[in-house]
Amino acid sequence: MSVGPDVFGEDYLYFYETMLTDEVNDRQAALIWRLLELEPGADVLDLACGHGRIANRLAARGARVVGLDADAFFLERARQGGQDVEYLQGDMRALPWSEPRFDAVVLWFTAFGYFDDQANAGVLRVIRSVLRDGGRLVMDINHLPFILAHFQRQAHIRRGSDVALDDFEWHEERSILSTRRTYVRDGVVREIEYDVRLYPPEELRELALAAGFSRVDLLGMGGEPLTADDRRLVALAHG
Repeated sequence: MSVGPDVFGEDYLYFYETMLTDEVNDRQAALIWRLLELEPGADVLDLACGHGRIANRLAARGARVVGLDADAFFLERARQGGQDVEYLQGDMRALPWSEPRFDAVVLWFTAFGYFDDQANAGVLRVIRSVLRDGGRLVMDINHLPFILAHFQRQAHIRRGSDVALDDFEWHEERSILSTRRTYVRDGVVREIEYDVRLYPPEELRELALAAGFSRVDLLGMGGEPLTADDRRLVALAHG
């Protein structure tokens, strides 16, 4: 299981940036800053940084930020953010560092679970290897119990006359959510398919502990303890 290069990029951002407003981005960056207990001068890696909405905000608060993403379009947009962030194109499974150099790592907005179990576990091990002792990883993913309790076969995002339509299929035996997405933009139709491995909260915790983290706190999107009503799960892993 892997995610192809056509899943993210210009069409994705065209539709999702209508939801990722400055207010949302500011609030999420503030939460990340608080949970990671960052201070000006902290070395932070924003992994799968996308178009830099979090990385640029952390840099504006005084952190020394590196943003890494596989998508060149996202990185081009991120560099237009006006902040002193080092943006690199790369693969989260093979980070370009061989020793601990970060105080914190950010893996935000459902950026985890796009590979098979072995590779997903490897991502966490690689993250731990570049974290200094006492460093922290914060990540947010879909909260599986909530998703299953409110499962719908379709969802869509509309922007003017354009639409992104998702058809979902849940594979219980593998805990994988398959998505067939249809973009209709400027009269052009494009279809893509991708899978995401969704981890139950305790399985995610065990995966991080096995990767070398000492403790994993499971939280809701406000940073409070996780409840069944939380659509998203925030995992705070301590190095």
